[in-house]
Amino acid sequence: MVMGSAATADALVLTYYPIAPGVTVNVRSGPGTGYGIVRVLAEGSKVAIFCQTPGTTVTGTYGTTNIWDSIDDGEYVSDAYVHTGSDGYIRPRCA
Repeated sequence: MVMGSAATADALVLTYYPIAPGVTVNVRSGPGTGYGIVRVLAEGSKVAIFCQTPGTTVTGTYGTTNIWDSIDDGEYVSDAYVHTGSDGYIRPRCA
């Protein structure tokens, strides 16, 4: 039997959020439009958000925001294109 705390178990559960319908989204190496594009998310993609951080303000499908979502090590997308159900932070700030 594996023993662990409830907090540890909760940390392993990932929620995936859909990218805005009808768009492709640039994944950047940092939280802003000045960072290089590392890949492009296809229409219909879903992403896990590990943490969020402020960056360049972007206007997109879900409004105008300076929140950037970290979806993997060194990979960020503007929260303006991710349907989180919130206009604010839903995950901890990135360290």
